[in-house]
Amino acid sequence: MTTLRKTTLLSALLLGTALPATSQDIAAAQANIDAYSGIPAFTAPGPAFDAKACMADKSILTIPASSAIPFIKTIADAKDALADELGFKHEQWENQGNPTQWIQGMEYAGNNGFDVISLLAGADPRFFEPQVKAAQEKGVKVVTSHLTGLELEAPAGVDANTAIDYKQAGKLMADWTIAQTDGNVNALILVSNEALSTDSLTDGLVEAYEANCPGCSYEIVNVPIVDWATRIQPTVQGKLQADASINYVIPIYDSMSSFVTPAIAISGKRDSVKVATFNGTPFVLDLIRDGSVEMDIGENLDWIAHAMLDSEMRLICGEEPITDSKVPLRVFTADNLDGVSTPAQANEGYGDAYVQGYRDLWMMSE
Repeated sequence: MTTLRKTTLLSALLLGTALPATSQDIAAAQANIDAYSGIPAFTAPGPAFDAKACMADKSILTIPASSAIPFIKTIADAKDALADELGFKHEQWENQGNPTQWIQGMEYAGNNGFDVISLLAGADPRFFEPQVKAAQEKGVKVVTSHLTGLELEAPAGVDANTAIDYKQAGKLMADWTIAQTDGNVNALILVSNEALSTDSLTDGLVEAYEANCPGCSYEIVNVPIVDWATRIQPTVQGKLQADASINYVIPIYDSMSSFVTPAIAISGKRDSVKVATFNGTPFVLDLIRDGSVEMDIGENLDWIAHAMLDSEMRLICGEEPITDSKVPLRVFTADNLDGVSTPAQANEGYGDAYVQGYRDLWMMSE
């Protein structure tokens, strides 16, 4: 048995050659998929508190990893709407994913009396620890949200970190390909190493392949977020041309799919190369309908906005910080898109129990 394992996440090449998946392995992969295919339940992340009262004169600045990524922009916009309903100031620091722009946002918040800076979905404070400390010295709390997996510590001295079960999302992407191919996977996996969530997603993928398909083949290629628009399509086309046996492309963030699916189509591979991805961005759910994407592990983007804001308000209001956001995952395929409109919307396909759940948590129903 010969296996080349990854040593880093920097444009790593991982090729496994080992025993084939057994029927039990494939069944285990399918069981994991089945467990995440239904409407999720709402689980309160903490006790109730009077959010509207304590937030009346407070303010939050959200710094997205990139305002150009639909998934992240949708969450930030939903936070805007919730803040309006709750009656406090929320602003977004528009940017294109450049750490220099994140630093400018940090300085803006520190100079304009914001109570919390929310580093959303990839704006990584490890790039600007001095600015984190400078903001904190001015009385601004700095939090990371939707940045790390549950198993990772808060980075760079931030005041709180609200995490997502990224590792499980990675396992679901791998398990989907295993179940769909009866353990005959040759996958091209696209990652962005500068995002901390990539570590957990990749670990989940590797763990699932090692557990349920040790003979599966996969190659991991790093494409930085700022290069998605220029590098993903030619990279995928080149890989498909070089290796005709590739049967899955796994862009670990589904906004990458807008560059992956044209590459597959141009290569004439739509029938033989499928796409499995993660995030639940509405336009990607629409791509499932038209057959360009096979599976998307969804997160309700409106639910995420509620959860991240809930955590940030708790910090401002003196409540116990939340680490586990309790944001659930759901596997979407062409078979379970009922309840999702055309075009898809950010909060569809997950039920609506979370809406009343958060209203109760924030004491808005009394």
